[in-house]
Amino acid sequence: MLPVVALVGRPNVGKSTLFNALTRTSDALVSDVPGLTRDRKYGYGRQSLHRFIVVDTGGLVESPRGIEQLMAQQTQRAIEEADRVVFLVDGQSGLEAPDRFVADVLRKSGKPVTIAVNKCEGRDSDVAISDFHALGLGEPQSLSAAHRQGIDELIDHVLEGIPPPAEDETGDDAVRATRVCVVGRPNVGKSTLINRLLGEERMIASEQPGTTRDTVHVPFERDGKAYVLIDTAGVRRRARIEEQLEKWSVIKTLQAIDDANVVIGVLDAKETVAEQDATLLGIVAERGRALVIAVNKWDHVTQDQRDEIRSQISVRLRFLDFAPIQFISALHGSGVGEMMQSVREAHAAAVRELPTPELTRVLEAAIRQHQPPLVRGRRIRLRYAHQGGRNPPVIVVHGAQAARAPEDYRRYLINSFREAFRLWGTPVRVEFRSEDNPFANRRNKLTPRQRRTRQRDDGRR
Repeated sequence: MLPVVALVGRPNVGKSTLFNALTRTSDALVSDVPGLTRDRKYGYGRQSLHRFIVVDTGGLVESPRGIEQLMAQQTQRAIEEADRVVFLVDGQSGLEAPDRFVADVLRKSGKPVTIAVNKCEGRDSDVAISDFHALGLGEPQSLSAAHRQGIDELIDHVLEGIPPPAEDETGDDAVRATRVCVVGRPNVGKSTLINRLLGEERMIASEQPGTTRDTVHVPFERDGKAYVLIDTAGVRRRARIEEQLEKWSVIKTLQAIDDANVVIGVLDAKETVAEQDATLLGIVAERGRALVIAVNKWDHVTQDQRDEIRSQISVRLRFLDFAPIQFISALHGSGVGEMMQSVREAHAAAVRELPTPELTRVLEAAIRQHQPPLVRGRRIRLRYAHQGGRNPPVIVVHGAQAARAPEDYRRYLINSFREAFRLWGTPVRVEFRSEDNPFANRRNKLTPRQRRTRQRDDGRR
């Protein structure tokens, strides 16, 4: 088992910046606005021979109110999960009363704690850490998360006494795990759906729209298969994105889509299929990601409402006809098993190997049924097809004047390949490549003497 290191501290001391430095990513949102991280956020860290899981948490405050109470619950659970705790403080502002509160919480946890004094760049480390000896939690470590100074020494100290894991225990399963990104407008039930899959209140679920601001990665196993579930910020209409914070949330959601193997697009059965639903799911298809549409809160609507939402999907999302639609209740669990089966099938389709002989046979059958059109009086002649990529499947079709094939014929071939290879749940891309003209480079193959003769003859003409 990889050791788990939790980053804990009062708001705005640099926990997310340290998380990014430890995971060598930019997965956590970083902002000067206190209280940015609300859920636990997981990542894999590596230092020398050590491999570990690092958990970013929201800031702890002494008298939490509203959403701060949920944040405090998430942080407490992260402390309970952790093997080691990094207590991050601000070396520029020095020891403050909120730091003493956090220290009391960590002292009661009984977990090994390392004080990390952040923002020490350009300062004498002994002076920067001096105030924090008073907390009685051991020798503080100085660092600058933003400048990656002192981080290696910090992790060596934090993981002291824990032997490095064997190579097969380094968390490389995350590479093989299917990454499933959950997207949708605010308050459609994304976090509730992930909680249902995990069987615990891992995500903050609230009636307040926009509760999840950052993307959150959670390892997960179902029916013997490894997944990484990605909960994302609710994407709102551009006109409603006012805070810089929320703009970054949209960016992180789009990056999460790009990083996923399969996307679950969550719709609310009690709401209409809005333009932003179509836009968001259109981005998923454009990025070539496998897609499953989950219509949530299905148990809370009447039959008339069900008929209406089905009609809206067929009209407004008709360009996503490849995506399976599952009607679910994330709160009660109905339809969630069938949804995950669709996720497995969509991922399998997205990475399926398509042999060249079989692709060519399907192409030939499609041509017999519907010939390519004439272009400038000449028939497009398609000869063979081969696979050019996976996730999504890319099929390259070669032939004379192939690049002139119109878009409607491309769609016809996509549907033919999809039907033949059962490529449901994933976009399919067809690329046309015209065969080279054998006479195009004839002039370049002439000998120097032949080229001089040709030029002389051209001049006489």
